[in-house]
Amino acid sequence: MKPSSKDPEKVHPLRHVAIIMDGNNRWAAMRDLPGSAGHEVGVNRVRDVLDACQKHNVEVITLFAFSSENWKRPDLEVRALMALLTSYLKKEVRQLVERGIKLRFIGRRDNFSARLNNLITESEALTSAGTQTLVLAVDYGGRWEIAEAARKLAGLVQQGRLKPEEITEQLMHSQMSLTDLPPPDLCIRTAGEQRISNFMLWHMAYTEFYFADCYWPDFDGLAFDRAIDEYHRRQRRFGKRETGPEGSRRHA
Repeated sequence: MKPSSKDPEKVHPLRHVAIIMDGNNRWAAMRDLPGSAGHEVGVNRVRDVLDACQKHNVEVITLFAFSSENWKRPDLEVRALMALLTSYLKKEVRQLVERGIKLRFIGRRDNFSARLNNLITESEALTSAGTQTLVLAVDYGGRWEIAEAARKLAGLVQQGRLKPEEITEQLMHSQMSLTDLPPPDLCIRTAGEQRISNFMLWHMAYTEFYFADCYWPDFDGLAFDRAIDEYHRRQRRFGKRETGPEGSRRHA
């Protein structure tokens, strides 16, 4: 039996949610706290969102944890973020294993210390049996990822293993970080900002966007539920015409 057009959860299931976690520093400043306090509270929201994702049967959640541009922030803040990431991995990996969540990192790793790189590799290995995937984008940029994919294909051309005319969208996609996972169905950004800030540029060609006014430390499970409800009210056409007489009038 085909799914009913009135059942959006079956017509367009929510498999992958990407989140730009914005507003930690502003949240802390409003409370006369150091920026690191906002980042620490933000970690608790990750737990809330993981709970909500499991409730909604979301297969993949990708969090923009640290962009390649974030290295330009004050050195004290960068060190605090790296320390927070280290602390998160040490404290949360066991719980992720118990919950059946696979941890995966995308982004560059050559700017991290050997200690942090070892911890990342170990965390990925320990959680590898999970059925739900938590992707952390750290030292990541969408333009960097596309350039890396192009560089790999250019290398194959240089080696004579590939002809330029053989390069297709599908081949380009095969060189991306998350080629084995479904593309994001929904991207959530907090703090009222309405831009994607160099996040998953290749992957989000048909992603729905939801912009929340609250800062990330205030984005709890209920806020996530509201974003999901909004997603299911939308119609995803992927370039096709909307079916039915109403759709015909809109796209005539």
